Amino acid sequence: MAKVSLFKQDGSQAGEVTLNDSVFGIEPNESVVFDVVISQRASLRQGTHAHKNRSAVSGGGKKPWRQKGTGRARQGSTRSPQWRGGGTVFGPNPRSYAYKLPQKVRQLALKSVYSTKVADGKLIAVDALDFAAPKTAEFAKVISALSIERKVLVVLPNEGNEFAERSARNLANVKVTTANSASVLDIVNADKLLVVQSALTQIEEVLA
Repeated sequence: MAKVSLFKQDGSQAGEVTLNDSVFGIEPNESVVFDVVISQRASLRQGTHAHKNRSAVSGGGKKPWRQKGTGRARQGSTRSPQWRGGGTVFGPNPRSYAYKLPQKVRQLALKSVYSTKVADGKLIAVDALDFAAPKTAEFAKVISALSIERKVLVVLPNEGNEFAERSARNLANVKVTTANSASVLDIVNADKLLVVQSALTQIEEVLA
């Protein structure tokens, strides 16, 4: 069983946490992680690009010149694609780029990235993040006390940590999520994971 140090929010050590090896100690599957990251990045695309075909552009009601006798190529409308200001052929249309991978694939990817963070010593466990009110300065003190200097993903329990979430939202390089909402893309992008102990339990309940 893998173990990580457990800290208090003031930076002092509060013991150790034993992690479930079936979630935090597997051999990472990089191919699956790559597939899931690509699918999650694709789902973030807006897909609002659009073009105008010859029926959507303005003008072009009159035939430019008569069909025969001019020596020029026959033309029916100045809005044809070969004309300047004409319609676009086979241009992009609004669409969704999102696609879903099987649930077992997504779960394996989550286990892989969690295991990688543990193996690299980049998962920090805290017993709790308790705030009497939303205070950004107080959360900044926690980050400083735990010696976190780069991008960090804070994983909170699914319920009951509204003040902690609101305290962290304005800090640069800090992103907050919950045990059920943590994505492979967010975990990969973060240099360190700051996970509340109860959130670790909820992660293990879902993925074990």
